[in-house]
Amino acid sequence: MQVALDDYVWAAGIATDLVNTTAEVWQGEDKLPDLASLAAFAELHSLPEPSRPSDLRAVHRLRVTVRDLIDHPDQARLITGATALTTPIGDVTLLTDSARWAVSVRPDATAADSLALVCGVGILGVVQSLGVERFRTCGAPTCRGAFIDTTRPGRRRYCMPGLCGNRVNVANHRARKLSQAGFFEAP
Repeated sequence: MQVALDDYVWAAGIATDLVNTTAEVWQGEDKLPDLASLAAFAELHSLPEPSRPSDLRAVHRLRVTVRDLIDHPDQARLITGATALTTPIGDVTLLTDSARWAVSVRPDATAADSLALVCGVGILGVVQSLGVERFRTCGAPTCRGAFIDTTRPGRRRYCMPGLCGNRVNVANHRARKLSQAGFFEAP
């Protein structure tokens, strides 16, 4: 497996998806409770499939590490933490077919190693290209999620826009309807 260093948007998206699988985000339901769910996550993101129970434990530890980095977006800390995720896993090479730099995963790397590499590349790429202000917690009042904003304008507010953003919009709509209903009633 190779991860191109300029694919940081893809990689940061995977890091965001990983940190938002916790029970903390899903109000008690861990989205990676077993090896089968981790395999589905890996397949969804075109990552190497996990094969050992130790992969699940390693990914759970990685998830905590990545979340901690997102929650404390200090540039030096992000660089140090993301470098630690990528350093022991592979070698930086120049891809001859496209003249792009990439990191190649060692042949003996685990699924957790590959995921750590992807998360590290995503974090490093965003710090370098977009800045530390792109590491955020979800703007939905009831959500505990976090994300790395790789949108062009940098105005993303929710960890899962289709879920959290929709919940906020529905709550606002209901509040407006309730307010309008009270406004039109006779005293």
